[in-house]
Amino acid sequence: MKYSLRSVAILSLAIPIFGAISTAQAATPYRLTLRDSIQKALQANLNVLVADTRVEEAQGTRMRRLSAALLPRVRVQSYANLQNRSLSAFGISAPGFPNVVGPFSNYDFRFYADQNIVDLQSYRGLKASERALDAGKMDYQDARDLIVRAIASLYLNAQSAAARTHAAQSRVTDSDVLYKLAKDKHDAGTATGVDVLRSQVQLANDKQALLVAQNQYKQALLALAHNLGMSPSTPLELAEPLRYQPLTEPQAESLVPSALLARPDYLSLASQRQGLVEQQRASHARYFPKLSINGNYGGIGRSIGGVQGTGIIQGQIDFTVFDRDRSGEAQELASRLKRIDDQITDLSRGIEEEIHEALLNLESAAEQVAVAQEGQTLATRELELAQDRFQSGTANNVEVVTAQDELARAEENYILAVSSHADAKFALARAVGDTEKNIGQYLGNP
Repeated sequence: MKYSLRSVAILSLAIPIFGAISTAQAATPYRLTLRDSIQKALQANLNVLVADTRVEEAQGTRMRRLSAALLPRVRVQSYANLQNRSLSAFGISAPGFPNVVGPFSNYDFRFYADQNIVDLQSYRGLKASERALDAGKMDYQDARDLIVRAIASLYLNAQSAAARTHAAQSRVTDSDVLYKLAKDKHDAGTATGVDVLRSQVQLANDKQALLVAQNQYKQALLALAHNLGMSPSTPLELAEPLRYQPLTEPQAESLVPSALLARPDYLSLASQRQGLVEQQRASHARYFPKLSINGNYGGIGRSIGGVQGTGIIQGQIDFTVFDRDRSGEAQELASRLKRIDDQITDLSRGIEEEIHEALLNLESAAEQVAVAQEGQTLATRELELAQDRFQSGTANNVEVVTAQDELARAEENYILAVSSHADAKFALARAVGDTEKNIGQYLGNP
């Protein structure tokens, strides 16, 4: 009994300890880099998964067209029957002949084979399916690029929220120091009660701003987790804080031609256009002759033991003499070709516009960062001077509170400028194509 009570006591102590350890392990945040976020999103995002299935579907369509156009078809057929026949139904009647003969049986087992020799319509249809497969692959890559761009924006939003939270925490710390200093000076008789009250109000306002910033940061992490296919309850932590990384701005004249060769949405339209051209050729080939060969070989007989080999091989040529449907099909294809030409022209202008816009934003954001850095330095110096004047008793803490507000505004301006600069780099990476690779290069993480 003593050992049992001792075991129970040990277990009662061990269970909370193990529970605390497991809780601590479960609460360890998952550190996310931008590249990790992109890879997780590409594996879990619905749009990417759907685009991948469309590529597989296009591959299946091409295989079917290949089978119909070029590959032989072989089938096996076997039967055994028991039948009787009405001679009178075939016009056979004579005295002494029965009207119905049978029953009799026969067996047949044979192979059938068909092979197209010349079929330009099916061949052009095969080529059109290959272009459709190329377009599907480009659509899949475009879906990946869009997800990369979206996840980069979400990660940047979380970085900005984290920077605002850090800045708000610093302001709370400064306000707390100011409150303690005002209280000490009031106790020493060198500051008024208004100074203490003013510092308390400032501390309360900064605490309120900190709570708002923390909530916005948590919401940004929730949105990021959702788009990464992760559970909202998973604790996350950003491994890369918001920071300014300058980028040598490329020239738009060199980016536009290369973008037209790299943008998957533009290449998809080009492949679709090639597919329509192949369909037009297939429509025109409907009037061309089709040459094929087919035959069969097998055994047939009245009984299994009496089966004898028989077969046939024949060539076949088909001509289309009249087919009014072709003119309507030609009109449909011509309209679709004109529509896609207009889309290609519009998209090429849109790509050029996106590149110029991203470069303008990149240049403007870099200048804003420089101004914001200068403003942040000046605001920090102003706060230091105001704190020294209040501590030496040459001024009240109005100047300190005003300087704190100015520093908060300068910090927000810096966060906005750095965020705008990073977002402009993301936009440029999307505009020039090959988004995933370019984002890594523009951020200094190739």
